[in-house]
Amino acid sequence: MMATVHGRHKAPVSAPPPVDAVTRESGTRAVDYVWAIARISLGWIFLWAFLDKTFGLGFATPAERAWLAGGSPTTGFLKGVEGNALGGVFTALAGQAWVDWLFMAGLLGIGTALLLGAGMRIAAGTGSLLMVLMWAAELPLDTNPFMDDHLVYAVVLIGLALAGAGDTLGIGGWWGRTAAVRRFPVLK
Repeated sequence: MMATVHGRHKAPVSAPPPVDAVTRESGTRAVDYVWAIARISLGWIFLWAFLDKTFGLGFATPAERAWLAGGSPTTGFLKGVEGNALGGVFTALAGQAWVDWLFMAGLLGIGTALLLGAGMRIAAGTGSLLMVLMWAAELPLDTNPFMDDHLVYAVVLIGLALAGAGDTLGIGGWWGRTAAVRRFPVLK
């Protein structure tokens, strides 16, 4: 690239090195580690929600409302959206055994997949669906016309899958080479 000053040419200006050359370290870019840490962090959020709701560890769920103590992991949230735009639909689902089991299986599966870095496509799809449904249950939002953390989590989940975030600090690379994943790439 040539720089000009008042119509005269100066010596060529070299372009900065590509980002890959700057951030590459031992075959992995710094951005891969950022995505991996985001994946592990979000995985812990899902897994922690499962553990707290199952055992009533006293953070969001008191022991007496734990799933193992006979409580419903969906009732608190879904009963709390009763007056919202779609509250009637979601409130009708509160406490139903199939909804509780599906919700808890989702939390456990999504959290485990994210922590391990395997099954990222399914985790991104199901996790995004769960987040969008929870967002819809809260409409209209109190603090923003349309955006909240549920939608941000959904976008991050999709970004994690697209970035191949399971390959760094996870078993995604190995998982992707298995016969099952080669045959059914959606399992990646």
